[in-house]
Amino acid sequence: MLGAVGSLVGITIFEDGGIFGADILEVWGVLPELLISVVFDTLSLGERIPSPRRAARLVGPQLSLGVTLGAGQYVVGLLLTMLLLAPMFGINPPAGALIEIGFEGGHGTAAGLAGVMADLGFPEGTDLALGMATVGIVSGIVIGVAMINWAVRTGKTEFLETSAKASLSEQRGIYVKEEQFPAATMTVRPSSVEPLAIHFAVVAVAILIGQAMLSALQALEAALWTDTVQLFEYVPLFPLAMLGGVIVQLVIDKFDRNEIIDRLMMIRIQGFTLDMLIISALASLSLEAIAENLGAFAILAGAGIAWNVMVMLVLARRFIPKYWFERGIGDFGQSMGVTATGLILMRIADPEAKSPAFEAFGYKQLLFEPFFGGGLVTAAAIPLIAQFGALPFLLAMSVLLLIALGSGLFYFGRWPARDDRIPLSHD
Repeated sequence: MLGAVGSLVGITIFEDGGIFGADILEVWGVLPELLISVVFDTLSLGERIPSPRRAARLVGPQLSLGVTLGAGQYVVGLLLTMLLLAPMFGINPPAGALIEIGFEGGHGTAAGLAGVMADLGFPEGTDLALGMATVGIVSGIVIGVAMINWAVRTGKTEFLETSAKASLSEQRGIYVKEEQFPAATMTVRPSSVEPLAIHFAVVAVAILIGQAMLSALQALEAALWTDTVQLFEYVPLFPLAMLGGVIVQLVIDKFDRNEIIDRLMMIRIQGFTLDMLIISALASLSLEAIAENLGAFAILAGAGIAWNVMVMLVLARRFIPKYWFERGIGDFGQSMGVTATGLILMRIADPEAKSPAFEAFGYKQLLFEPFFGGGLVTAAAIPLIAQFGALPFLLAMSVLLLIALGSGLFYFGRWPARDDRIPLSHD
């Protein structure tokens, strides 16, 4: 529209795509694949690796719940694709993986896999996955808040009362003057090096370690079995970058006596990068692919939402003996969008962090994120389905789902309802 109006008055700068021309959209199109490595890289940086005993006690039921959600999304999506969507709509078989990629992985993962999908003959998959991620984030917040309201009214929450209401500043999304607090900590003197620069340098080192691991795996594959299967050739950088972050954090835990690496600073870097990633991914989103596959897209999205809601309301209380709602709502939020969605819902359900929900969720991430929600399983799903078909991958995810269900229902769910929260000074 701006181009047409501008031509009437002799202004031609808007003719090529309006305010944001083709050159800008081209740059935005490649940004998500770069920024996603920073987002996943900072998940563990600045966060001390937990003690094995406490981590094991909290992570067991949390991991079973997370794997049930993630593996189940593959099973539901692949079954629908094989039995209904492919025969009815002629959709590409890798579409069965889009629920997990879009919901569990989010915009960053969907955008990060764009090159893989295009190389494997599924270019429309990127737009479908981005659309799925948008549906997931919006419905995750809406349904999650509705669940919290229901839980408060029915007494399912441990700390929230029916009289609890968000303040005006919370509803507006701001901190009033009296509530404001530092966004990060100055850990080094700017006269020697800028604190933000040292944190970006640590992020860069972790990404380089991830790149080195990916290059080594690709070289090993090329030397041994590239004639029969190609997997690491299509694995993106970000899951390896996340493992690089864990390696760097282990070194920091051992040698950083002055706590130079600040977790709050890493969170600020992650938050800024994620916002830029979502903006660039949505700006380059094509609605044509969604419109052309609207029927299949709607069925997949509806089935994914139904699965996540069922797991949260039916299975979470049977997996987690104590604080099931506060701990389960975080995994529900993550399974619908991104980790930040889960954190938002946990903060609403447990605003003072009295339960071990945040701690258990963080421990689970160390074991869960390398595989699901943008990890190795997510990255390998499309290449494996494209090369071997949907059935072998469906069988593998079905076995994993059964293991997660069995461990959650018949092992972790039968543990004593132990209060694992850290006592607060005002308790």
